[in-house]
Amino acid sequence: MNARLPIIEICRTLDETKALAVRIANLVRPGDVITLKGTLGAGKSEFARAFIKHLAGTHTVVPSPTFTILEQYETPSFMVSHFDLYRLESPEELAEIGFEEALQSGVTLIEWPERLGTYSLPHLLEIVIEVDAKTEIRKVELKPSDTWLVRLGT
Repeated sequence: MNARLPIIEICRTLDETKALAVRIANLVRPGDVITLKGTLGAGKSEFARAFIKHLAGTHTVVPSPTFTILEQYETPSFMVSHFDLYRLESPEELAEIGFEEALQSGVTLIEWPERLGTYSLPHLLEIVIEVDAKTEIRKVELKPSDTWLVRLGT
């Protein structure tokens, strides 16, 4: 991670949050990792759903991987692995669910990355979503690694 300031996006509606997901989906490359942080109901799963549907096709069914921990999707160019680590009890469980293989085979989306511990992630774009409960306005903070800086236009 670099020392640059994060990029802040204000999304006034959930549709604007989904549009941001599509913009980021247009920039991904195999090997990229995107983490999604935020409280329950912040819009992490909706962001992931819009991102995946844009890459895999709008017909794609994208359930939340809260119970399965991992859902994978074929796109025309690469595999998208969507992890929800909310139920992960320890970082050691990552080996059992094919985490390392997913990092090697395409693009990886991770909800609840706090559960990773000190695991190092390559080509990382951290996304933090904060939602105002009264207005539904979301502040989306993008924290790009060096490999993302040029793509994001910073």
